[in-house]
Amino acid sequence: MLHLTKGCVGCLLSRRAVLALTNSGARMSSHDHQEVSDNLDMSQPMYWDRLDTPLPDRPWKDVLDSTDKSLKQKEKGPWTALSKEEKIALYRLKFNHTYPEMKRPSHEWKTVIGGMFIVFGITGLVVFWQCHYMYPPQPHTFGEEWQAKQIQRMLDMRVNPIEGFSAQWDYKNKQWK
Repeated sequence: MLHLTKGCVGCLLSRRAVLALTNSGARMSSHDHQEVSDNLDMSQPMYWDRLDTPLPDRPWKDVLDSTDKSLKQKEKGPWTALSKEEKIALYRLKFNHTYPEMKRPSHEWKTVIGGMFIVFGITGLVVFWQCHYMYPPQPHTFGEEWQAKQIQRMLDMRVNPIEGFSAQWDYKNKQWK
């Protein structure tokens, strides 16, 4: 039960934060003591355009002007008398976006990929800086000359002659099998 309460409080706080950030007039007037700020009733349902919620709690347009009111009156009659534009206008009174408009891909992926490239670039610069200024130089044992001498030493010592390193060397012809 406590988990459910936390979720409800979190949802309420997130809605308040969204409204506080989007309604700059209410936010600015709350700092000014001469004007009265708009009190938003957060207990009332809000409109959300979401794919998983086909019917929002309230219509997109709450306040109707005279043309919208006449259109709502015309809606009560037969729908065959309505034109296509009037039907679309009635739809727009209830909903802000259609499903194809909501499903339309955004260009947010470009921002995400750009941010990833910036992070990768900065990381590459840090690694480059560390390789040149922080890490010590490579040991001399990584050189090709040293490794050739080490291989010759292992062959001379006949290291693991049955199945290992020396087993791959032909000692008569002095070459790898």
